[in-house]
Amino acid sequence: MNENAKVDFAANAAAAAFRPFACCSPAQRAQLLREIAAGIESLGDALIECVQRETGLPATRVTGERGRTCMQLRLFADVAERDEWSDQRVDAADAARIPPKPHVRSRLRPIGPALIFAASNFPLAFSVAGGDTAAALAVGCPVLVKAHPAHPQTSALVAGAVRAAVEKCALPAGVFGMLEDGSIETGVAAVRHPAIKVGAFTGSQRAGLALWREAQQRDQPIPFFAEMGSVNPVFLLPEALVRNGDSIATGLHGSMTLGVGQFCTQPGLVFLVDDETGLRSSTSWRHWATSM
Repeated sequence: MNENAKVDFAANAAAAAFRPFACCSPAQRAQLLREIAAGIESLGDALIECVQRETGLPATRVTGERGRTCMQLRLFADVAERDEWSDQRVDAADAARIPPKPHVRSRLRPIGPALIFAASNFPLAFSVAGGDTAAALAVGCPVLVKAHPAHPQTSALVAGAVRAAVEKCALPAGVFGMLEDGSIETGVAAVRHPAIKVGAFTGSQRAGLALWREAQQRDQPIPFFAEMGSVNPVFLLPEALVRNGDSIATGLHGSMTLGVGQFCTQPGLVFLVDDETGLRSSTSWRHWATSM
């Protein structure tokens, strides 16, 4: 089966699962999310070691991110169970008003299959079973994940836990699917597929904008939520450098190397005033950085 056929199969499976999944009770969707969290936890050290092999992240960071991922899943399970997201409203009729006001009931409803693009820098919390996936499942939207090629084995392990939870909850298999091909063409084909009704992306600005444009140029445009990278400019003023130059340098170094340099808050541009203080600071920092 070629990649276009795989996209078509997975997207159509999600579309077929949409109606029965959307009609599930809030308690059923909450149970699914909690089962996914428990399944991820049950992977134990095998998951931690796999993430380390594929990303180079330290065990403490990976363990913390696993905890964050499972916290997100359980948080959205609570959201699903309370059903507050649906914002149900009843607007009573008023026959005395001119013109007469009708009786109106309204509520938010799930939109349809959601396409989630996994991030490279958070292999668990913004990946196969991260916050976007949890949010979509909480409101009754089947999920099709485009796995990131930077950590394929990690993605496969987590996807297995999600599929096991879907099966345990006796839900249609199409409630969750994953595309493992890392090509740009596969992602574009998935965004263009008519069965997909909403997209979410975490990654670079260039890729995010390209996919957003694809979502808007469809015959039927869809919402596309993109959390994209930034250069994160930092402005350093002369007085601050005079008072705290060493601590600022240490802080910048920590921010740039935090999480092996993979955090989206990493400073990308540093601006200094073109004066003696700025020149002295930039020169000493370059020397300091090369000696680290």
